[in-house]
Amino acid sequence: MPSAQAKVRKPTAAAKTAKARKNGYDPLAPGRIKTILQRLDQTYPGVTCALKHKNAWELLVATILSAQCTDVRVNMVTPELFRKYPTPAHFAALKPEQLEPDIRSTGFFRNKSKSIVGAAKTIMQDFGGQVPDEMDKLLTVPGAARKTANVVLGSWFKKAVGVVVDTHVHRISRRLELTRNDDPKTIEQDLMKVLPQEKWIGFSHQIIHHGRALCVARKPKCAECPLENICHAADKTWSTVEIHKAAKP
Repeated sequence: MPSAQAKVRKPTAAAKTAKARKNGYDPLAPGRIKTILQRLDQTYPGVTCALKHKNAWELLVATILSAQCTDVRVNMVTPELFRKYPTPAHFAALKPEQLEPDIRSTGFFRNKSKSIVGAAKTIMQDFGGQVPDEMDKLLTVPGAARKTANVVLGSWFKKAVGVVVDTHVHRISRRLELTRNDDPKTIEQDLMKVLPQEKWIGFSHQIIHHGRALCVARKPKCAECPLENICHAADKTWSTVEIHKAAKP
């Protein structure tokens, strides 16, 4: 017989999800996923990558620069950057400190300079000056972690091999209860399980636009949101549906 002082175990996230499904609500139900995707298609038709680029190399550099920086700022920097250094060969000939003044305004410029110059050298030495179009090869390029690789593969090569999980996708996927995880790699795996593969590329673009336009971090514009009546996020500013405490960004 348990002692009177025994602690009562709190239900786990998985247990809460199981209870919710038993009560008739399943955040991952195919019908709900379909509705989310349809409404995103209607609200953000034809959206593409916000980073300006003319080729795979420019997109790779722009994506590296976008870490902890707005796309608007990156798009202000890259035109002059690519005019000054048109090809990977030009970047590969630099020392990182030579690149720093050109990208200083994007933040973390020392690390980014090392990554970009390192990427250029690897692409010249290992891939004949061409950005590789395969995930395993792209991940060997300095600065090209999985998120960056997914951006390049999806937006330039049109290869849906994963889902881009940036800060907007991370936050909004949790708000929409498409995942309960906090690690970007695990979130990506969760999204790949519930989203049709043909939507992997577009979904990220749409969610990024949604995060900037309506589902903003500090004060989401819930009254204007096309997903409002199927969103139960804990931080909603206005709601016509039940709030779920576990649906946190």
